[in-house]
Amino acid sequence: MTAVGHTLPDGRVLFADVSLRVADGAKVALVGPNGAGKTTLLRMIAGDLPVPVGTITRTGGLGVMRQFGEPAEPTGTPAAGGRTLAALALELAPPAVRAAGTALAAAEQALRAAEAQGRLSRTAQQAQLGYAEALAAWGEAGGYEAEVLFDTVSHTVLGLPWDDARQRPVGTLSGGERKRFALELLLRGPDEVLLLDEPDNYLDVPGKRWLEKRLTEGPAAGKSVLYVSHDRELLARTADRVVTVEGGSAWTHPGGFASWHEARMARHERLDEARRRWDEEHAKLRSLMLMYKQKAAYNSDMASRYQAAQTRLRTFEQAGPPPLPPREQQIRVRLAGGRTGRRAVICEQLALDGLTRPFDLEVWYGDRVAVLGANGTGKSHLLRLLGSGGTDPAGREALQELAPVPHQGVARLGARVRPAHFSQTHERPDLAGRTLVDILWRGDAHRDGMPRNGAMQALGRYELAAAGDRPFDVLSGGQQARFLILLLELSGATLLLLDEPTDNLDLASAAALQAGLERFEGTVLAVTHDRWFARSFDRFLLLRADGGVVETPEPVWDAEAASLPS
Repeated sequence: MTAVGHTLPDGRVLFADVSLRVADGAKVALVGPNGAGKTTLLRMIAGDLPVPVGTITRTGGLGVMRQFGEPAEPTGTPAAGGRTLAALALELAPPAVRAAGTALAAAEQALRAAEAQGRLSRTAQQAQLGYAEALAAWGEAGGYEAEVLFDTVSHTVLGLPWDDARQRPVGTLSGGERKRFALELLLRGPDEVLLLDEPDNYLDVPGKRWLEKRLTEGPAAGKSVLYVSHDRELLARTADRVVTVEGGSAWTHPGGFASWHEARMARHERLDEARRRWDEEHAKLRSLMLMYKQKAAYNSDMASRYQAAQTRLRTFEQAGPPPLPPREQQIRVRLAGGRTGRRAVICEQLALDGLTRPFDLEVWYGDRVAVLGANGTGKSHLLRLLGSGGTDPAGREALQELAPVPHQGVARLGARVRPAHFSQTHERPDLAGRTLVDILWRGDAHRDGMPRNGAMQALGRYELAAAGDRPFDVLSGGQQARFLILLLELSGATLLLLDEPTDNLDLASAAALQAGLERFEGTVLAVTHDRWFARSFDRFLLLRADGGVVETPEPVWDAEAASLPS
């Protein structure tokens, strides 16, 4: 990639003069603030977006995991709809296999439709011929080898043979299962180069450790990987080089993430020093030019020196100053909250159907509870149940309409507890197609509207002012997450139910959220697999794979949880 640039539809330059190279077998991390252009850069490399400025050269097969793990969906679209695992597997397959598989599926459908009219009809005979040709093309494209891979991955991730899993809707898988399925296909597949946008999102901690190991060992160790991540432990354990997108361009740190922060600070100091020297030289040349101008006014012998000083100053200014260090983000989260009854959440013999055994839980006003456990143990279901108002929501104002959670037992919210829910997938149909300013201006049944200048000030505190007139749908995952946190701030909630809130947040945004939660006068329950974020909580609720629910004095991430008593 050489001197690549991208301009947004509103005319703003997102980044310019970006150059990078991913060597054979290298693991290159792409980091930077939310909205700086990391996902856009990956989409340009993948061929999803045109490259109007600069050049991108790709060699070898290219496998792509787009944001949210949805191969063919636009950035920021988490819903999988009715797509089957077979369709997902084809979308992640090499182009020749993908094309042959699509043609084979169409031929199968045409054959079924034709045979319904009679097996001996001319249409059925033509459909049979078309199906035979599509089947031969499938084999020539490597389709049978791909089916072996699909079956291996299906057994590994789901414990099912491919014939039993292929027609399963993607939407029936948990986010972690979907991510593992896609990652296994790419890491085991034939593509030599992989582009992975937030591959660790939706993975529990054992899953993240699995990913760390797979990137550095086994067949995937020989692949070239360019990936976006905000998980500092994963970055530290896997990145050979770090490319930082910030300040409208990008720079490369040749070392790992452990030395990246120090390298970034040193680079900023060099940029500061270079700009200071440029300013001093500029002031010196201008002062010299003005001196000769003054002397030339009454001494014609000085005219040539005055012209030379003008030329020198003009040439210096035309070359332009060196870039300033990128401005540090100043995100200010002002979660207010409010007093509630002493007991904020009371669960009595609560059992989530098919997920947990009955358990009791009391959460007190002001508690910070991290909800831990492997994928599929019911963590998100618990938060969704509480976000809907618990088992008896009558007369309680819920800020969002959430899918019902089948359960037994009781989950009650205390007096004056007003819940607000943050979805890991950012699913907010009520915000689709609407600009951020419009959402804030109009308000809703639970939140007052505000004038445009007030909306822009609020967005500015979250580094979203430049995106104010853009629809929620087209924002990066991190920008969406910051905006949803802003809506929590404006909601007046006294109980925050956060499902993986740091998944898409850059480091500065995650730190700002943590600082905001520390000042929040209310109660927080957060599902998280972020090892750094979890350390800021004071209670830890573990949902075990065997259905048991226990509290632990410290975060528990691994299989050792199975030995803990219920």
